Amino acid sequence: MENDVQLVACKIESEEYAIDIRSVQEIIRLLDITRVPYASPFMSGVINLRGMVIPVMNLRKRFKLPDRAPDEATRIVIINWAGVLVGLLVDSVSEVIRLPRQAIEHAPNCSFNINTDFLTGIGKLGRRLLIMLDLDSIFEVTLNV
Repeated sequence: MENDVQLVACKIESEEYAIDIRSVQEIIRLLDITRVPYASPFMSGVINLRGMVIPVMNLRKRFKLPDRAPDEATRIVIINWAGVLVGLLVDSVSEVIRLPRQAIEHAPNCSFNINTDFLTGIGKLGRRLLIMLDLDSIFEVTLNV
């Protein structure tokens, strides 16, 4: 099983995305988010998680999708990225998946207006396609690293 990858599957709009579980610190229900003046439009603000102030990015806004009101399924996925804790606001989290590495294909390399900046590949699980998120690309511009 060492050739498998463990992923956290989450939904944004109608698409299913996957985050490498090694980057996931925890998954929490929506907390009160405090807006921060002059933050990037896709940064929702910050939360207080057990005394730690953690910035929260709205992946809908990051992917230029229409905003929607949070509901019971909305979650914040706490990511440990380069030693910094950051929350990702997603519509829902469905499950932890074990996927063989050979079931992951590289991101499509074509000129059909597909923006592959935020993905590393596509995971195939039966009939499901999981968009593998590239956290480095998602966070780099935002956190000015």
